[in-house]
Amino acid sequence: MAGIVGSHLLAQVGFIVRDIEQTKRKWAEFLGMDVPETSSCGDYEVTRTVFEGKEAPKANALLAFFDVGPDLQIELIQPNEEPSTWRNFLNEHGEGVHHLAFKVKDSGEQVARAEANGLRLVQHGRYGDGSGEYSYLDAPDLKCVIELLESYR
Repeated sequence: MAGIVGSHLLAQVGFIVRDIEQTKRKWAEFLGMDVPETSSCGDYEVTRTVFEGKEAPKANALLAFFDVGPDLQIELIQPNEEPSTWRNFLNEHGEGVHHLAFKVKDSGEQVARAEANGLRLVQHGRYGDGSGEYSYLDAPDLKCVIELLESYR
């Protein structure tokens, strides 16, 4: 069974943090892994970020990833001050689990199916290197945000 978004395989758990450098060192120590590099979401010319239906050229965040299992990541996200799903979460809830992500094919179709089932698209954009796209969906009945990840490779 593939469920509403075409996949039931969890690919990522995303955490919103205030200080990515400190938090990634703590996670690395906890996991017994190397401290990953920190990167930016990328330039708007590539990401084309849309938040709440409007272009969001200044929305950005610092990111760090831990590969913790076959096709499973922990993502740390430190948002900038601009409006975004990340900044809103930090302002409203503080640090913590922001989303569960699933890898999908044809994300446009999967977003439409999710919206037809009561989820709401809040943010969308491309990966910073242009190799794929993400869609964040508010899922109040699931008590979290759901992220759909589509790789073009």
